[in-house]
Amino acid sequence: MALCGGVGAMALPSELIVHVFSFLSDRDKLRASAVCSRWRECLFYPALWTRLKLRIGGGCTGGGCGSEATPRLEFLMRKFGSFVRELRLELAPVDGHLGPVDSHLGPANQGAPPGRTDHAAPQRDHAAPLQRDPQSSPRWREATATYLDQVLCVLTCTRNNRNLKELSMYADTCVLQEEGLLDTSYLQHIHHGDKKVKEIQQLFIELLSNSRQLRWLSCGFMLGLVTPCSLASLSNLSAQSLQHLSLLDHQMAPLISPTEVERLAGLCSLALDFSDLTSELCGLLASKQRVPLHRLSLLLNAATLEGTATDDDWKALVRVSANLRVYIMALEVDGGELLRVLKPSLPLERLHLDSYSSAVTDGALELVAQQYHKTLTHLLLLRDDGHYPDLSVNRNEDPLVLLAWRCTHLAVLVIHGYTIWSHNLVAISRLRGSSLRVLAVTEESIDFDPDQWTYVEGDPVHNLVKEVSLGLGRVWHPSLDPNLVLPEPTQHFHREMHAFSTGM
Repeated sequence: MALCGGVGAMALPSELIVHVFSFLSDRDKLRASAVCSRWRECLFYPALWTRLKLRIGGGCTGGGCGSEATPRLEFLMRKFGSFVRELRLELAPVDGHLGPVDSHLGPANQGAPPGRTDHAAPQRDHAAPLQRDPQSSPRWREATATYLDQVLCVLTCTRNNRNLKELSMYADTCVLQEEGLLDTSYLQHIHHGDKKVKEIQQLFIELLSNSRQLRWLSCGFMLGLVTPCSLASLSNLSAQSLQHLSLLDHQMAPLISPTEVERLAGLCSLALDFSDLTSELCGLLASKQRVPLHRLSLLLNAATLEGTATDDDWKALVRVSANLRVYIMALEVDGGELLRVLKPSLPLERLHLDSYSSAVTDGALELVAQQYHKTLTHLLLLRDDGHYPDLSVNRNEDPLVLLAWRCTHLAVLVIHGYTIWSHNLVAISRLRGSSLRVLAVTEESIDFDPDQWTYVEGDPVHNLVKEVSLGLGRVWHPSLDPNLVLPEPTQHFHREMHAFSTGM
């Protein structure tokens, strides 16, 4: 930077330096702080750090346990935890990886993309039991202990922050749940594990009670953080200002009670386990004394559906919340359960069907096409056992083609683990054209009918790519975007829910 009289950049007023640095990313700000003491002083002005988005890498497969990131996390939290306004934190799973976000504080292997061939198909965390003895592994204990220390660090530095407006935390601890390691007996293998969990819960309660203007509260699968009593500690001021709430955990007990929802009259976006959406809760959300609900994200596991919202409950809710749209991710749910869940009055916009062994039926897809042809924009159909069932068997028309024809607003279609015939893929591309922004199909899911290509010259794959590209009006190739479908379903739900809710 050249200035009059040969004066260097160091002569600029601090306010101007801070303004220039406000255009840098968080990563570049930290790098710039190492240039000189003056820049370091300017770069840690509170005005430059109102928003933090952090990914803490780690896990037990290749990247260490993330303990090397702890000092950097502690530094950032000590500097900014007391006044940061928006904090988004993703903790790398104990066994696995996180996809890319804005900033990171540790190693994170990207792994293989979700598209897989039959001979190399790594199973995702919800798929099949893992062959190991975690309680006897020092690496597991170290990873879990590091996770607890990092959560303690974040909550200790933010518990008195009255300016906090957005708090979003996610950790993939599903693998611990599958191995039965979320109980007290496992925490006894961690140094002060049980004590640290109690301290984490207490700090979280203090953070909620001290908050004054929370608008966004999201906690997904954070080991030992949220209890059924946590939400009761939310201050009255934050209860009035809160617009989005998402509490998801591995616990069987509901984390969001109707009594607490009644306090949160300003909620316009909500994410919870499907089994927690009872008739009572749905009735409260349908009250005319509340702000209309705009976004509802539901995570459906193979759990009991007893007492969940009926079609009459959905009708009452939609009457009050006319612009309501719903996102459902169903994990390992069979066709019968899905038919019980998909009520006619449910305003479904996004549907993600993900399983290892359970298969979606053609009848379920036909129901989706009939009931949600006016609202459905996203359909993700994923299966992981390598058998590739054909949904068009004994049918004149492929159910996915019929769905693409009926659902005129369909913008995203992702298919993996089911057979889709090449001529049907061409038909889908022609029906929806350029309005189908994402058509992601793994190559191993595509099959070719010899009768359809008998009189076509050249390579069938090349011809398919050409025909689908013409239908969509852009270049297309069979693939699966790893940023669209992540290897870990709950992580994908957390991120998709965030994008879905912020798009109101």
